Amino acid sequence: MKPAAWLPILLGFLTAVGPVSTDMYLPAFPQLEKDLHGAPGSAQITLAAWFIGLTIGQMTQGSLSDRFGRRAPLLAGTAVYTLASAGCALSPDIPIFSAFRVLAALGGSASAVIPRAMVRDLADGHAAARMLSRLILIMGVVPILAPAAGGAVLAFAGWRIIFWAAMVYGLVAMLLVWFFLPDTLPKDRRVVLGIGGLLQRYALVATERSFLTHALQASLAMGAMFIYLGGSPIVFIEQYHVSPTHYGMLFGLNACGFIGGTQISSRVLPRFGANRMLHGVMILLIAAVLILTWDAFSGFGGLFGIIIPLFLTLGCMGLMMPVATVSALSRHAAHAGSASALIGTWQFAFAALAGFSIGAIYDGTARPMAVLMLVCVLMGGVADLCRPKP
Repeated sequence: MKPAAWLPILLGFLTAVGPVSTDMYLPAFPQLEKDLHGAPGSAQITLAAWFIGLTIGQMTQGSLSDRFGRRAPLLAGTAVYTLASAGCALSPDIPIFSAFRVLAALGGSASAVIPRAMVRDLADGHAAARMLSRLILIMGVVPILAPAAGGAVLAFAGWRIIFWAAMVYGLVAMLLVWFFLPDTLPKDRRVVLGIGGLLQRYALVATERSFLTHALQASLAMGAMFIYLGGSPIVFIEQYHVSPTHYGMLFGLNACGFIGGTQISSRVLPRFGANRMLHGVMILLIAAVLILTWDAFSGFGGLFGIIIPLFLTLGCMGLMMPVATVSALSRHAAHAGSASALIGTWQFAFAALAGFSIGAIYDGTARPMAVLMLVCVLMGGVADLCRPKP
């Protein structure tokens, strides 16, 4: 099946449900804690709750999409996300808010995992990497705009409006799936598995060396990214006294670095090949985070000592993640939904752990964020060294 030219745009819009729910409310962390009577660092716990829901949800959404096709689970998931976003907007305290965040993530996980499986349904290798990079380009507009939009909303209204906007986004996504999205998995390729068979499939995928190493690289990079997401509001707004609006602009600048990396990635991949490219970018990524950690502890460069290495870090992640993801999925066309779900589960499990860690070791500086990011990228470097040679 040859994908329509507009399909990556639609898939990118669906995948952007995640950034809408993650990035738009980051500038509201201080206000959220105050209004919901939360302790310092409790806003990071609500972010971790979102990641827990994604971790659980993706394990089920992938297998559901392999069994029932891609459209039906997407429709059900976006409906749950839409209703739960309204629940977030109405929440009276942190525990109830966190519970609705978990529920929203369980539904939103369909939009996180199924578009990746649809890419694998339609293409492989360099073609899949190009399609995934286009999808990330469309999806990436949201991380640029969302924090700035959230900061603008906070200047005129409360944080609850952000979640009413998320509800509207979910409703639009559901309507787009209903009216325009084709199902890329024919009925004769759908797989019915019991619990035992499903667990056996996940074990088979997870123990395949190429999948394991590439998926860990992508997942650890994603974990480092979400450490940045959870830690940056504290660093920029509280340590450096940046306004929520200006924080959104800085966040957008770093998102441009990530998106630029994804677009360069698809162009340099044919020249260098996946293995050489991933190894080279991994070295650059570790170097960038080492600089960030040094600046965080020494205070060198002040705010710019944090912004510049973060921009380089996000750019390296953009270069690496589409290639690592496609390489992990490449040998699993027969069960792309399950393989995609497993990658997503690992990514958001690391992200959830990161959210709790940032909240637990909160000290009002960039040091916890930098150290945790460094741990992730060093572990990613170990995965890179263990990848099977071509």
